[in-house]
Amino acid sequence: MKSRILLLFAFLVLISCKREQKISSSDWTLISNHLQYKEQNGTFQLKSGNFTYDFKTDQIPFKKIVLLNASMAGYISELGAENLIAGVSSPEYIYSDTIQNLLKQGKILNVGSEQKYEVEKIISLKPDAVFTNYIASFDNTYQLLKNNGIKVIFLDEYMEQKPLEKTAYIKLFGKLLGKDKEAEKKYDEVERNYNELKQLALQAQTKPIVLANIMYGDIWYLPGGKTSTAHYISDANAEYILKNNTEEKAVTMNFEEVYAKTGGVQYWVNAGNHVSKKEMLSMNSLYSKLDVFNKGKIYVITGREIQKANDFFESGVVRSDLILKDYIKIFHPELLPDYQLTYMKELR
Repeated sequence: MKSRILLLFAFLVLISCKREQKISSSDWTLISNHLQYKEQNGTFQLKSGNFTYDFKTDQIPFKKIVLLNASMAGYISELGAENLIAGVSSPEYIYSDTIQNLLKQGKILNVGSEQKYEVEKIISLKPDAVFTNYIASFDNTYQLLKNNGIKVIFLDEYMEQKPLEKTAYIKLFGKLLGKDKEAEKKYDEVERNYNELKQLALQAQTKPIVLANIMYGDIWYLPGGKTSTAHYISDANAEYILKNNTEEKAVTMNFEEVYAKTGGVQYWVNAGNHVSKKEMLSMNSLYSKLDVFNKGKIYVITGREIQKANDFFESGVVRSDLILKDYIKIFHPELLPDYQLTYMKELR
């Protein structure tokens, strides 16, 4: 009997060792459930969502790229790699002064919009890669680009709900653009700041209740309890009205359903792009029934906005620490007495 037990123990140890060896030999850098990459045997392999890419190490770093999503410009700007951008779509949504100046100088070209990309112009630029979110209706466009030797890389950064995981995409851009050290340094800085701010928020003596987002028509699109907004509110030591919800997407409710949950709400954040409470009320008179509208504080994310361009969706994809800092300043102003809001502002 004893020999059988020892044999079983030895077998389990062997299996455990094999498993451990298998895991450690993979060498994947895990950014999130949507993104991972590794370098091995002269190749760089990337898994992004449902897509897998293999590059020979002599194919990277890329020297010329095209961006088909304005949010990705935030990563490039934080790395100081704007000179690698050959083309962008929908430039009116890009906030960066540097990129806008390069557009004016003709060093970066406008290659269309999400309604219609100018495929011939993109091909003529001969970029090493095009970065975009995957949109099924553009499959033919993507295939045309691939047929002309252009790598089309699909990223899901917009789906990331954990703030630091969205920030961590900068590591991938660092790898692909030859900015490894800059990317690691920036991520470490943001991560350190974020965790220090999170600890600072715990010093607050109060934990206010928070409402988020606005109505569109008859429907209120509330952030689910596992969305980035919910994470920020929680990390800022406040209580979101849907804190127990498990959705990573918007939760739809009518006004009466939301009204029933707003007792004691002191702050209303991400209240669209309204310019005043009066204008907000002109869009939907039901808001006047909410105590938070009449007695609380309302904040919008237009602190850094120029026409259609909003930096919350650009540099904010990297600077999750500054977004958290804004929320802490809103909910616990006594903790950051000298800080001025970056992306948000109070609606009056």
